[in-house]
Amino acid sequence: MSSGDNISGDVSQDDAYHLDRKLVAQVLEAVEQGDQQTLTSLLEDLHAADIADLLEQIDSAERTRLIHLYDREFDGEILSELHESIREEVISILNPAVLAEAVRELESDDVVDLLEDLGEPQQEAILEVLEDADRVAVEQSLSYPESSAGRLMQREVVMAPEHWNVGQAIDYMRSSDDLPEQFYHVVVVDPRAHPVGNVTLGRIMASKREVPLTDLMEDTFQVIPADQDEEDVAYAFNQYHLISAPVVDDEGRLVGVITIDDAMIVLDEEHEEDILRLAGVGEESSLADRVIETTKRRFPWLAVNLVTAVLASLVIAQFEAAIAQIVALAVLMPIVASMGGNAGTQSLTVAVRAIATRDLTGSNVWRVIRREVLVGLVNGVIFAIVMGLVGLAWFGSPMLGVVIAVAMVVNLVVAGLAGTVIPVLLEKAGVDPALASGAFVTTVTDVVGFFAFLGLAAAVLL
Repeated sequence: MSSGDNISGDVSQDDAYHLDRKLVAQVLEAVEQGDQQTLTSLLEDLHAADIADLLEQIDSAERTRLIHLYDREFDGEILSELHESIREEVISILNPAVLAEAVRELESDDVVDLLEDLGEPQQEAILEVLEDADRVAVEQSLSYPESSAGRLMQREVVMAPEHWNVGQAIDYMRSSDDLPEQFYHVVVVDPRAHPVGNVTLGRIMASKREVPLTDLMEDTFQVIPADQDEEDVAYAFNQYHLISAPVVDDEGRLVGVITIDDAMIVLDEEHEEDILRLAGVGEESSLADRVIETTKRRFPWLAVNLVTAVLASLVIAQFEAAIAQIVALAVLMPIVASMGGNAGTQSLTVAVRAIATRDLTGSNVWRVIRREVLVGLVNGVIFAIVMGLVGLAWFGSPMLGVVIAVAMVVNLVVAGLAGTVIPVLLEKAGVDPALASGAFVTTVTDVVGFFAFLGLAAAVLL
């Protein structure tokens, strides 16, 4: 059975990289029957990421039985690919000897990533199985601030003095026993171990032995301070199209390297975090969470939404007499609020993403605000005409059509304004706009929508 068959089976091209449901069923059947040989055969061609996905998709009891059957073949890369919500559970299930062997296979940055999400007893248990040099390297990385470049980097670096030529670099790499499993550059350093440039392996292999490394150094070269926030690191990789970058300490000396795969993981985590925060479900939420954990994360934002809904209801209560006299108002007012809420969410999502990618800055913020307001105005006018005609045809009242049309324009303009301005103001105040903007924007569009529609109706129709 090939790897491609295991992963895709006869599924469509869109599902080519998803686990085959037939394979999952076969794995669970082997686990149920305690058939270690069949289980090993089914999993042997799967990538570590696919095995991690499989462990995440099954329940806790099945996961325990599978690990007990498969522990002799357990790869350290699987631990790296697991979501942190179940990683600690898997580590606690693994036989200590199997865990030790699995961890020894990992690069230092993967070990650091593994340890960050574990409790102190398990951290110490893993550190104890590492060789002395590896343990020192990992402990030094853990000494850097959380979410910093020092935590993200791998300590294994291929470096060469700036006076070396291509031949010397090739001879060094051929004779070395501890090269990283994957690397893209040779880092050229001065006598004080300060990085001065990167040379790609491709250029080294394509050049003659006598060519100095300094003649092959890339034009794009970025040095990352070890205490720099990992979000800034990921931005630099994305902005300058980096493949790898050296990491330096306070004195500018080379202490590690960050590669593109680690930077892209950070970017992916930032995107996921923004999406989860915009939805108010917590940045650490996952499908593997228990009911009580999920409830605790979602409850605070549901409570906030309840408060904002009460504020909108208080606005409606001020026009109780008007609604009692004209029942059509109760029928139509949710439309105004809903349209405003959707328009506000559209502007909000664009603004939050632009802030995260640093595309929205002080130099263009007013242009973006003006654009969103104009978009709200244009959309408002178009839907105002539609709803004005609907109000006229539905209830036979021209003035009711005018009222809902004007209210629609007002609310969509305010939605575009609020959806852009609120996240910008929150970001200036040091509050994560992805976390708090949604509740504020919804409140503004609901309150303005109800007040504009019911206020106009009370003034014009009564």
